[in-house]
Amino acid sequence: MDARPTEHAIDAADAATLSARFVQRFGGSPRLFRAPGRINIIGEHTDYSKGLALPAAIDRACMIAAAPNAKGLLRLVSLNFGEEIGRPAATFERRDHWSDYVAGCVAAVQAEGYAPQGWDMVISSDVPLGAGVSSSAALTVATSLAITSYANEPPDLERVRVLAWTAESRFVGMPCGPLDQFASVFGKRDHALMMDCRSLTADVIPLPANTAFVLIDSGVKHRLVDGGYEQRRRECEQAAAQLGLNALRDASAHDLERVEPPLRQRALHVVTENERVMQTAAALRAADVVTAGALMAQSHKSLRDDFAVTCAETDALAEIANATRGVFGARQMGGGFGGCVIALVDATHARDAAAHIVGAYERRWKIGGDWFVCQTADGAGEFHP
Repeated sequence: MDARPTEHAIDAADAATLSARFVQRFGGSPRLFRAPGRINIIGEHTDYSKGLALPAAIDRACMIAAAPNAKGLLRLVSLNFGEEIGRPAATFERRDHWSDYVAGCVAAVQAEGYAPQGWDMVISSDVPLGAGVSSSAALTVATSLAITSYANEPPDLERVRVLAWTAESRFVGMPCGPLDQFASVFGKRDHALMMDCRSLTADVIPLPANTAFVLIDSGVKHRLVDGGYEQRRRECEQAAAQLGLNALRDASAHDLERVEPPLRQRALHVVTENERVMQTAAALRAADVVTAGALMAQSHKSLRDDFAVTCAETDALAEIANATRGVFGARQMGGGFGGCVIALVDATHARDAAAHIVGAYERRWKIGGDWFVCQTADGAGEFHP
């Protein structure tokens, strides 16, 4: 993350640079597609239990300059990693490499019966890696949008979401729920999405004026493909099975007496987090930021004590943030085991609050905590300079 906050990740100048790099390497005239990262205000580890969440797209994004080629190859240039990768467009195998996310999208399209198609892509992103803001979803959504836009006018955004989710969950092997891709596709500026992960629908929730979100990176990187995320998901499924339910969305706090520890604690987080999502959405509609912030702090406590996905560093960040002037509430965000803390803040004090939090964190842990202030943004689309 940048230590200096920014308001826009990608602008016309960035798009022109990306397009020029494409022409220099591949020739032709590419089209440009962008997909944002996302925050999740509250509602963590509820999506794969068919529960509720409150995500929003942010003004950090992945952009792809893309065009089909007749060479039967995926020719991928990453400006972030400074490398070019070539892969066959007709056969796919996972390589445990960033290009898997792109290959997975192409494989998902071809699984629908489409003939193999080569693609040239130049990719740039300023969605921070490993910080819980869905850099991978931004990449798969942007890729899926690019591929489908060449075949459909206008593209089917729900199909884009499904292709992106299929690439990440089936090809890459990350057992994610639908939240990340949904927010990246359907986000709306100045709003959050109260998402029902069973029906895959959302109510649009206006965000109070003069608020912003500060994200502070703990410096502890997670890699959810081989981390504890899958274990937590399995535990939620086991808890639901003990109750005879398809998903913990249908459980009540009273039901949990029949679940054995530690599955009971995992289920308790999901049940209470769903309640916190509804309460937070109501608070934001009423511009009651104090209540919304208190619910975020409660969410962190539940993630720490019941779901056991925080770490000492993110616990410290949340504690510091929740005691900082101008912060209404803060919690760990993302899959867990590191990553970042999100804080709902008074926009007037956002930079001062972030500087105070990072300074206190660095003094305690001797880790530089990068940060940025973000606003909510519209979801994925084709970029027209």
